[in-house]
Amino acid sequence: MAESTTRTTRRSSTTGPLDGPEAAVILERARALADPELRAAVETLPDSMRRVVRYHFGWEHADGTPAAGGAGKAIRPALVLTAAAALGGPGARAAAVPAAVAVELVHNFTLLHDDVMDRDTTRRHRPTAWTVFGDADAVLAGDALQALALRLLAEDPHPASTAAAVRIADCVVELCAGQHADTSMEKRGPAEVGLDEVLAMAEAKTGALLGCACALGALYAGAAEEDVAALDAFGREAGLAFQLIDDVIGIWGDPSHTGKPAGADLAARKKSLPVVAALTSGSPAAAELAALYDVPCDKEDEESVARIALAVERAGGRDWAQAQAADRMARAMQELARAVPDPEEAGGLLALAEFVTRRSN
Repeated sequence: MAESTTRTTRRSSTTGPLDGPEAAVILERARALADPELRAAVETLPDSMRRVVRYHFGWEHADGTPAAGGAGKAIRPALVLTAAAALGGPGARAAAVPAAVAVELVHNFTLLHDDVMDRDTTRRHRPTAWTVFGDADAVLAGDALQALALRLLAEDPHPASTAAAVRIADCVVELCAGQHADTSMEKRGPAEVGLDEVLAMAEAKTGALLGCACALGALYAGAAEEDVAALDAFGREAGLAFQLIDDVIGIWGDPSHTGKPAGADLAARKKSLPVVAALTSGSPAAAELAALYDVPCDKEDEESVARIALAVERAGGRDWAQAQAADRMARAMQELARAVPDPEEAGGLLALAEFVTRRSN
């Protein structure tokens, strides 16, 4: 009886799709709601860290002068706010802004750290923070963002804030475990990494935070435990689909759109999902790829990177990743339907999931 009442209240409290299911509208609204509190949180940092963070978010140039860049697409804050609205209406969406900002802070904490560990030199079409300010400053700025996220939730009087803080802390541990698995795999040979463990690593690194974002939105909507779990599963499956497509783009994407050099993951010999799928395909091209991956590569050796990309494609890595992404999206839709059976109410979350998995460059 209580669950039936919850669902009836939810339907009557919404006014249909969030200005239509267009992802661009949803993302713009999320950024408008989250940005003021995000900037306010960053302003509380000590000057030394604030400078790095402002640069990382694209708000300032390296010399501290204002920049017109944005802080990313706001996918994760949008998931929090859209999940809250789908399950609790516009009031729940407004109440969930601190949770949305916390998720965005954690996401950027991971980006700052990942760039240092992966030695990536470009993000969002500009030099990464560690290349400008040094490793130590970038790492400390990331640490500060994680602390800010937890403080936002600790200070939030909303009844769901404690559960949200626990969930986001657990998510950070999972993210760290996923990153550890990723870096440890780089020390192993091409034949020593299995596809199942790479999928598990990708879920921990990418799916966990998207699932957490959706779950936080559900918590702030006062949703039933099973609905929170279903939205977490939705976000995880959509996140894995996102990672699959991101790995494809990392190999074959257009640098003018991605903001990163083409084939950087191949040059670094990363065990991305298409690569491991190709390596484990048992095809002649897989043996060729394994031999190529055993040889250290200069990032400037574009010819070698191109040969590796062709071997991955010939061994079926690209086709497998695209098919797997579609399968994960289908699973995500099943989970979403469990928590939000009304297609109209689920439209915003569906639009966001399609947005992150339909990129082609």
